[in-house]
Amino acid sequence: MKKVLQIVLQVLFLALFVALFVMGRIQLWMGIFAAGVILSIFVGRLYCGWACPINTLMRAVSWIKRKLKIKSFKTPKFLKKAWVRYLFLGLFVAMFVFVMVTGKQLPVLPGLLAIGVALTLFFPEELWHRYLCPYGTIFSLVSAKSLVNVNIDEETCTNCGICKRVCPAVAVNDEGAKHKIEKKSCLICMDCIRGCKVNAIEYTGNGPK
Repeated sequence: MKKVLQIVLQVLFLALFVALFVMGRIQLWMGIFAAGVILSIFVGRLYCGWACPINTLMRAVSWIKRKLKIKSFKTPKFLKKAWVRYLFLGLFVAMFVFVMVTGKQLPVLPGLLAIGVALTLFFPEELWHRYLCPYGTIFSLVSAKSLVNVNIDEETCTNCGICKRVCPAVAVNDEGAKHKIEKKSCLICMDCIRGCKVNAIEYTGNGPK
């Protein structure tokens, strides 16, 4: 039932995004984004996994690629550098400030959606989620110590690795004895919860940082 609810909400938010764009009121979306940022302090990046129109379309593209057995190119190493994501964030903030100050309309938000979807045609979702998305960079900073997030019970976990394979943001770390989820990178998409065969993963509070 949760999967159905998630899809319904994603479609509704996508429809709202499109409606605001058609009406020329797309900047109002920043209000929803701001609310998502505030909520992420407490509940993690729910905005990313449940409301972001970019993510919704990217998941659809990835689903089509899987059905057609289209392989993605590997994420270029130079794009994994920290300065790249902060450069994208700086450009995003600069353009947004320019729009606010001058009143000129630039398709900043639709542009980001187009870039995210276009990149997913050729690369895995992680490229956008983890390394390029300016929204994601902001959320990664704010949600690093969220009160509620997706956590793995180490005692129940069998280290099968399914959670790591299905995570679209490469948020599952297996460098230690057991798999752990990196709060700041987790999209709260619930893919790992649905994929876990031993029910070792839950969306709860008081988990590991």
